[in-house]
Amino acid sequence: MLGQRLEIRQGQGLVITPQLQQAIKLLQLSNLELDAFVEAELEKNPLLQREDAEPAGEIDAPAQETADASEMSFDEGRVQDADRTLDARSDDVYGDASPGERTSDRMEDVGTGEAQPGLNDWSRAGSGGGLPDGEGREQPDSREATLWEHLQAQASQAGFSPADHAIALSLIDAVDEGGYLRGDLAEVADRLGVALDRVEAVLTTCHGFEPTGIMARSVPECLKLQLIERNRFDPAMQCLLDNLDLLAKRDLTALKKACGVDGEDMAEMIAELKALTPRPGAGFGGEPAQTVIPDVHVRPDPAGGWKVELNADTLPRLIMDKRYHGVVAAGARSDTEKTFVAECAAQASWLVKSLDQRAKTILKVSSEIVRQQDAFLAFGVEFLRPLNLKTVADAIGMHESTVSRVTSNKYVSTPRGVFELKFFFTASLQSSDGGAAHSAEAVRHRIKAMIDGEARDGDVLSDDRIVEILNEAGIDIARRTVAKYREALRIPSSVQRKRMLRVG
Repeated sequence: MLGQRLEIRQGQGLVITPQLQQAIKLLQLSNLELDAFVEAELEKNPLLQREDAEPAGEIDAPAQETADASEMSFDEGRVQDADRTLDARSDDVYGDASPGERTSDRMEDVGTGEAQPGLNDWSRAGSGGGLPDGEGREQPDSREATLWEHLQAQASQAGFSPADHAIALSLIDAVDEGGYLRGDLAEVADRLGVALDRVEAVLTTCHGFEPTGIMARSVPECLKLQLIERNRFDPAMQCLLDNLDLLAKRDLTALKKACGVDGEDMAEMIAELKALTPRPGAGFGGEPAQTVIPDVHVRPDPAGGWKVELNADTLPRLIMDKRYHGVVAAGARSDTEKTFVAECAAQASWLVKSLDQRAKTILKVSSEIVRQQDAFLAFGVEFLRPLNLKTVADAIGMHESTVSRVTSNKYVSTPRGVFELKFFFTASLQSSDGGAAHSAEAVRHRIKAMIDGEARDGDVLSDDRIVEILNEAGIDIARRTVAKYREALRIPSSVQRKRMLRVG
């Protein structure tokens, strides 16, 4: 029988406050995006201002609240703990403001100061704290990939070892907007602590990336790579590329003599050159390359270990002028004016605290990464350890998502160069017996060695049999992973290898 009745139910739901959501956004901003965000806040909040360039200890502490840069000396067992982390409950994040001083619910778009629909009206949230119809969710990044992102994506799929992948990323960082490699290979080799021929081998692999001709060191090399891809490179073409200065002068007589071809062949060769792309990277969109400014500096500590410091130049130093707040609060007459002053004060106080917390969190995560990868800093890229977000998160008592946000778009300057913090996370395979993890590259080499021995032993190993052998050796690996590594090594399947052995 149908009827109406009134019920009271009690349930739990996660409600994320605007303050907490904005704190999370601050954590993942790059230093350039953060500076733009701070500029927007300074324009709309009269109580907020930049701190004068004077030591923090000389500031009248009772009259001002300031975000301070900090540093951390790292050694075994010497890590300064941050006061708080952003993994706290939402109602614990700067929840000391009185009800009349709550932060305005208007969420501002970072760097523009324009309100975002769906991110500011939390009054329409349901019992679980979510907005209707997906409002307030992060939107996918629809911008066009930059050249460097395109190359980095290909490097991740190239089957490089962790060390070679690090070399490839260093080379990609030296690519200009036209797609040319402007770095010195010897300098890269010396900085990463590897042999020059290894850097050259990695570059040779990178020359196979799309678009063809990318990462060439000169125009002739760029054109040569494109001619090879079209199967049109021969000694005559090589001679033409060696004498591009004569082509620029239109000295066709000297060109024909140097290349040993007649007029008709020369005309065809020049036409082929005109069909090539001398600037393979020019077709990519995205913003122009920005000079990387490191967020963290790492240098040897005279006492041993490494000294990890925040880059003070990238840290906005803000204060809330409490004296001015007192003046304008006393002059407020209407309820609207009083509410505006209270919200400005709460927002200014929250932002100062959030910037300080952001700096401490970046420092804490960076220090743990340095502790995990100290061998790389001391001895070179060959000593990169397998590392993932969970390892760092467990060590410092944070959530993996927090570590992921901190390491995005943040750079560290080390004696071996400037790297994104995500650079230090390398793949590994867990040991099935609880021992140390195995690097992915070591497992790939082991698979290759087993397959190379098939011709000698006459026994072709299936992917399932390889999994069994590796499991017996204490390596926990799935069959699909073995297949992926085998394909990356360009090794045919067991069925194809059996046929090849019969034919042989």
